[in-house]
Amino acid sequence: MIIDVHGHYTTAPPALGAWRDLQMAALKDPSIVADPKALKISDDEIRETIELNQLAKMRERGSDLTLFSPRASFMAHHVGDLRTSSDWAAICNELCARVSQLYPQHFVPVAMLPQSPGVDPATCIPELERCVRDYGCVGINLNPDPSGGHWNSPPLTDRHWYPIYEKMVEHELPAMIHVSTSCNACFHTTGAHYINADTTAFMQLLQGDLFADFPTLKFLIPHGGGAAPYHWGRYRGLAQELKKPLLQQHLLGNVFFDTCVYHQPGIDLLTKVIPVDNILFASEMIGAVRGIDPETGHHYDDTKRYVAATPNLTEEQRFKVFEGNARRVFTRLDAALKQKGL
Repeated sequence: MIIDVHGHYTTAPPALGAWRDLQMAALKDPSIVADPKALKISDDEIRETIELNQLAKMRERGSDLTLFSPRASFMAHHVGDLRTSSDWAAICNELCARVSQLYPQHFVPVAMLPQSPGVDPATCIPELERCVRDYGCVGINLNPDPSGGHWNSPPLTDRHWYPIYEKMVEHELPAMIHVSTSCNACFHTTGAHYINADTTAFMQLLQGDLFADFPTLKFLIPHGGGAAPYHWGRYRGLAQELKKPLLQQHLLGNVFFDTCVYHQPGIDLLTKVIPVDNILFASEMIGAVRGIDPETGHHYDDTKRYVAATPNLTEEQRFKVFEGNARRVFTRLDAALKQKGL
């Protein structure tokens, strides 16, 4: 089974974006009412957007199952207040859950949290609990920078985040560390802010001792781990200077990387540097990079092709990347698949 652990509903029906525009307008004009109940999206509209896009690409490229969450750049936690984020997260999570209900063999939901700058992360717990209970979500996306590029939240090792971690441990939910839109002109959203955040999160975890408090907590750092694999010697050396254990003991029991790296040399480096048990297959297809690479004639985000071609993996190791590691890290997913006899 080919399990893609990083998928977003980037092709949601236009009505979703129109409702979000209404919600944002209401922040400036109190006479405008953005009622979540006013948003109407039919099953047929969902089917059309999925079957012509994500599902078509999955069939074309040979992947079986996608962990599916709301569009990352649409999370925009910096917009409005907690009420704004709560309404928006609930709508987006329900939509992804409906996709998984319509296509249970191909999509499994992952939840967006209603984060808001300066607000206690504990306020996210009701939506987290609802998504696990009502939708069968197997993971969450956690934004380490709800400010949208200004980084005014405490580091991920701070007790500020502990209420979320406690629930993650309780429900066996890994978190993909994923920022949203950058509203800082210095940082392009997908080309800089995403990769900066991946790298920053890894370094924050390296500096701290979070996993002494939460030994079963699991984080997935997307986009191949940002700069971490490319500068692995730097991080090994920094850990040594900070008197931390070797990275294998300090972080790699809890921190994992995906394969959203959009060229063969990048995947070759990832699979050469990072232990195979810490690499999970992902594509984030129809996401940040949607074009065709003129050097290969294939879509940049057809990452299955790169994993299949790298000389650094045996067939047994490729199985781990494509399926085994996802089932080991996302234990709720593994349980659900076993219930289906898979």
